[in-house]
Amino acid sequence: MSLSPRIIALLLACLISALTVAFLTFVEGVTNAMLFVVGISSFVVSFFLVLYAIELLVFREVNKMYKTIHKLKIRDFTISRKTIIKNTNPFKKLNDEIFVYVAKKQKEIDELKRLEQFRREFLADVSHELKTPIFAAQGFIHTLIDGAVDDENVRDKFLAKAAKSLDGLDALVKDLVALSQLETGEVKMNFDRVDLRHVTQDIFEQLEKITHTKRISLQLKAAHIGPILVKADPQRIAQVMTNLIENAVKYGNEDGRVLVALEDDKKQVVVSVRDDGPGIPPEHLSRIFERFYRVEKSRSKDRGGTGLGLAIVKHILNAHKAKITVMSKLEKGTTFRFKLEKVD
Repeated sequence: MSLSPRIIALLLACLISALTVAFLTFVEGVTNAMLFVVGISSFVVSFFLVLYAIELLVFREVNKMYKTIHKLKIRDFTISRKTIIKNTNPFKKLNDEIFVYVAKKQKEIDELKRLEQFRREFLADVSHELKTPIFAAQGFIHTLIDGAVDDENVRDKFLAKAAKSLDGLDALVKDLVALSQLETGEVKMNFDRVDLRHVTQDIFEQLEKITHTKRISLQLKAAHIGPILVKADPQRIAQVMTNLIENAVKYGNEDGRVLVALEDDKKQVVVSVRDDGPGIPPEHLSRIFERFYRVEKSRSKDRGGTGLGLAIVKHILNAHKAKITVMSKLEKGTTFRFKLEKVD
């Protein structure tokens, strides 16, 4: 039960008045009229003195707390000074608000620590990813400078390897720039009517060489015959589809199958890309959309790529107000799925 200053003052005044009257009853010559007057007088004086003392104390202390809170950015609080003073138990209310404030700040501190850890990991990953192609190209070029340039076969071979390393470096830098622009919102989506069937078939043709090498069949399963139109940025959604399908081919089994399904879901089209490869272990599923995160780093390096593809996919789909999900079972395959708004 919370007591207001008036109730506290009333109770104390009654107690003081009763004690005073009780004490005076033992004094000889005191009449009932005198006891009544003394009782009323002591009650009134005690009531106003106690009330004044309590309200003065509350006001003064709350005012100090309020000034302290103001220094800590009062906008973070949902309570006003007037509300604090008028509340029946202002200290409790103020304490609750301070507790909420401290909890909020602790959450911000934890988030800053997490971001700092993420920044350190990102810088370490970027340094490692940049170092590999640079050192490789540097080694080939220095070998040529040291005399291998005179051997035509060695020269052509080393120049080709150096060019390949530099091409990888160029792709990495482009992906880093693209990811940075997507995260900061510098890249604006130009939404238009996009035929997902046509986009998927174009990607199948682009990947024909690698699918032929790995003897992987690409299949398209559509909800109906004809164009499947969605509202999307043509260039960016093609980048998403290319990345997902190319990953399915790269990490799928030889003699396997990659299935792209386009299904109706009321006002949306559900896009899923499924392979029948080795799958992704459960402990990795929550992190595969992180920058540079690879499930099997040694094997991923051999397959090429910058390690930024899925991070870019996630940000592009976020800009389309779409969420990508992944389901995977070991030795059964992996499925990526997202939804896009359907248009007529």
